[in-house]
Amino acid sequence: MTAPPLLPTVDASLNALSFVLLVAGMIQIKRGNEAAHKRCMIAALTSSTLFLVVYLYHHASVGLQVKYAGPEAWRNAYLGMLLAHTILAVTVPVLAGRTAWLGFKDRRATHRRWARVALPVWLFVSVTGVLIYLVLYVWTDSYTLAMATEPSAAATP
Repeated sequence: MTAPPLLPTVDASLNALSFVLLVAGMIQIKRGNEAAHKRCMIAALTSSTLFLVVYLYHHASVGLQVKYAGPEAWRNAYLGMLLAHTILAVTVPVLAGRTAWLGFKDRRATHRRWARVALPVWLFVSVTGVLIYLVLYVWTDSYTLAMATEPSAAATP
C-alpha cells in the first residue's frame, strides 16, 4: 500500500482537530466558561478555514481523482456517507460563520438557536471527512489503484 499523500493527510488532521475543538468548546460553554468556549470555537473556525484552503488548493492543483476501490460490501455505505458529507459540508461555512458572527455581536439567543443546528452538522462533517480520508487512503487500496492508473500524479503533493 502506498503512503498517503501530504495534503489529504493534513486535511484529515485539520478535520480531526476541528472536531476536538468543537467538542471542547461545547463542554466549556456547558460548564459556563464563556472565555474558554470562545477560544475553542475561534480555533475550530480557524482549523476549518485552513482545511478549506488546503482542500481547495489540493483539488485545484492535483489532477488525480481517488475513487472508492474497497470491498463491494462497503460501497453503498461509503457512497451514502460521502453524499451526506458533501451536502452538509456545503452548509458549514454559512452555519459556522453566521453562528460565530452572532456570538461576536453578543446576540446570545439567536447564537444559541443557530448553534443548535450548526454544531451537529459541523461535527458530522468533521468526523465523516476523517472517515472518508481513512477509507480512500488508509483502509482500502483506493489511492494505490488511482496512482497506478495515473502515474504522472506521483510527484504531486
